[in-house]
Amino acid sequence: MSINRVFWSALILAFWFSLAPALGSLIEGPNGGPIYPLGFYELPKEDAALQRMANAGVNLVRVHSKEDLDRAQSVGMRGVFPLSLQEGATDKIRQTIQEVKDHPALAVWEGPDEIIWTFTTYSGLHRVSKVYPHRDEWWRQTDIALDYSNEKAGEIIPKLLEGIAVIRDLDNRDRPVWINEAVESDARMVRRYMDDIDITGCDIYPVSDRNRRLTRVTEGVERWKKIGRGKPVWMVLQAFSWDELGEYHGGGRERTYPTFEESRFMAYTSIVHGAAGILYWGSNYLQTDEVRESIYALTTELSALQPFLVSEEKPEVTLDFLEIPQTTEGFGVQCFVRKAGEDWLIVLVNEDEVKHMGVEISGLDELEGKTLHQLYGKDDLMVEGGEIIARLRPFEVKVYSTSPEYESDRTEGRDFGWDEAKEGKIDSQE
Repeated sequence: MSINRVFWSALILAFWFSLAPALGSLIEGPNGGPIYPLGFYELPKEDAALQRMANAGVNLVRVHSKEDLDRAQSVGMRGVFPLSLQEGATDKIRQTIQEVKDHPALAVWEGPDEIIWTFTTYSGLHRVSKVYPHRDEWWRQTDIALDYSNEKAGEIIPKLLEGIAVIRDLDNRDRPVWINEAVESDARMVRRYMDDIDITGCDIYPVSDRNRRLTRVTEGVERWKKIGRGKPVWMVLQAFSWDELGEYHGGGRERTYPTFEESRFMAYTSIVHGAAGILYWGSNYLQTDEVRESIYALTTELSALQPFLVSEEKPEVTLDFLEIPQTTEGFGVQCFVRKAGEDWLIVLVNEDEVKHMGVEISGLDELEGKTLHQLYGKDDLMVEGGEIIARLRPFEVKVYSTSPEYESDRTEGRDFGWDEAKEGKIDSQE
């Protein structure tokens, strides 16, 4: 998905306006208004740990019972309820829906995770069940892979649609149905159920001891926006080290977590490309609390920006480059602009492996003479002539607001990092 790009400031604008999340893709907060989903798959067992998560701005957790929903509600959270929809219109699914459908904390129904991946590309088809003689049968599109996947699709997808129909029939609050897929799940198969769900998206965990290519997240958002044909995209991001997942997934791997800055990049690249929600997977495997603190520092930061994340008021601005042309592979500099009341938010994300020292944002005439405060930084900018000029290191995120009040006072976890990241290996292919 990366493209060669020469940055001619007068000719090429590496600038993509993200779409505002559709209000139907947001969840209802405790006060009845929409909130941008900041979720975790993990539901902490201890009430104190759940409260700690809520205090960090997390507003959505995965639940499995009415009791779980009660716990989520007690701390102001909402619940995602998974259902085995691939089993069809079973009595068990009907009973489960009836038991929880009237709970005020229930926000979203979740279908089977990575369902298309499981019968097309999943490594277990070779390593465990031995259905595939070789691991790459699907990618080589062999007769074995095509015959097996088509047979399973003929069994699973009709039942999946039957299960979704049960939700539509029983849930009088019309809560959305979300299905998460693997980032490379087959588009043709996914399209067979896409019209019947409300929210799509994928999981992507790019940080390991072998690779730190963060723009895999960027590519994932863009791919699933296309596959979903305009449906909201939720991104599931990394909250673990691969070696923590056990021998099957992590055998022989070294302990490698995303740094705070890497997690921050992955979240903001999702947002500026139009992701309508962010969730974290794998935190229940964590063997160090420092990583959890770093992710909570990030969710706290994002939570403070809720008024902008749910706003549909998008002032139009223009981005240009005032610098020597550079040849690079990447997505350029992305800009996210929102207005909430009298306050403005401008997010700049450099998705290139090169610095950009002259990023001009114009069209800010309404802010003439005002200061844009860099949240969590010291690079405040004065709007002059309706313009600002920003400087961005490779893969840097800068967040500006007309009010410094949107900066959280939480500092713990923001300095979490690894030496290899500090040495410039962020987003490396090596």
